[in-house]
Amino acid sequence: MNHRFNFHGRYTDTQKRIISYLTSGITKGGQYFKSKYIAKDLGLSSKEVGTNLAILAEICDELEIKRWSYSNSTTWKVMPRAV
Repeated sequence: MNHRFNFHGRYTDTQKRIISYLTSGITKGGQYFKSKYIAKDLGLSSKEVGTNLAILAEICDELEIKRWSYSNSTTWKVMPRAV
């Protein structure tokens, strides 16, 4: 399944980077993502990642993003939205 999205300036640069990261992870079979690992891989702070993921959970049409659990870092469950 190929998940390529056209963002059309709807998201900030940071949000676009996070969406691309998540999309790549989903393509590789991932579904759960920890804020601290996203932050490390993208050179962001965990707080930046968490804030942006909370926003994306509300506005992102391409991905379904849910805060899943907290254990040493927030874990997010991410799945492609049905089209």
